[in-house]
Amino acid sequence: MKPLYVLTDAERHDLRKALETVEEHPYRDYPAFSRAVTELAADGAVPAFLPEVCAAIREERAGGVSDAHALGNCPIDEEVPELGNDDPVGDKYERKHTFVAEAFHELFAQLAGTPLLAYATRFNGDFFTDVIAHNKYAGKQTGFTDGELVYHNDRTAHRIRADFISLLGMRCPEQDLVYTGFVAGRDMLARLTEAEQSVLRQPYFVTPFDVVSRDGNGGLTASERHPILENSHSFRYLDTHTTVAADSPEEAKDALISLKNALARAERKRHRVLTGDFFTFANQDGLHNRERLEIHDPERARSRWLLKTYAFRDHATADRLADSWVDGVRGRVGD
Repeated sequence: MKPLYVLTDAERHDLRKALETVEEHPYRDYPAFSRAVTELAADGAVPAFLPEVCAAIREERAGGVSDAHALGNCPIDEEVPELGNDDPVGDKYERKHTFVAEAFHELFAQLAGTPLLAYATRFNGDFFTDVIAHNKYAGKQTGFTDGELVYHNDRTAHRIRADFISLLGMRCPEQDLVYTGFVAGRDMLARLTEAEQSVLRQPYFVTPFDVVSRDGNGGLTASERHPILENSHSFRYLDTHTTVAADSPEEAKDALISLKNALARAERKRHRVLTGDFFTFANQDGLHNRERLEIHDPERARSRWLLKTYAFRDHATADRLADSWVDGVRGRVGD
């Protein structure tokens, strides 16, 4: 997938220097960190190209042109520490002392008008999480495994789900070919009949909670009964895991098969996130996956590290969930 915009080295340098002036700590006090980034933009310290790029992304999203965008040569921290696979979160807390990548994520979210979302029971409620292999999740269906991922939405079983996901390449070995795939909800919708769409809009389906969620809350097993198709073209679906709920009518199984066929036939975008790449895409108005096409050194591939954020569609969407904030932190929700 071709990037919408590739920063020049001079643009990357200037933006990194501006982001380095943010002194607040994103993992100790996220609200203060977010306010500091807001002040940075208000003071005119952000190079003009970035607001223009974000405006173009907002326009393409609103106009239905594209729900997936990539930027290249983005600023990350000058020193990117090594994270182990036993406890990468603890390693990050101990070894990462600058927060340029986090500031870039936050700045993009603010300029795009998509406030960030975090889960209180996942990774200490952090708004910035790490897509990297965890030894304890080897072979599991989670982004924190070193394996492939089927097409899905993140947090499919949860009541509150992100509208957008953004990934920033921190360490991406170029010798190994790993791609993030994206299928637009609009494309899948066009491949389903009105009758199939009608059935998929009924609460005939269930999805098991992912292993990371169950680790954070042992009471989680499976979602409530839910529709797969919501809004205009939002799909709540985890391939090979979302299934028909007990006692649902026979047409629910037929509609689920039709959805699987639509997914198989839909146009697929693929982006290989390299170090310094930023890939942002719809979580609900589309499905995404991970494909490992060519791995020359499995151990090296396990060092692949993407910094990730969840985001709401807009401020109005976030504000409607104000009663769900945990500890009064805007955007931090429970299970």
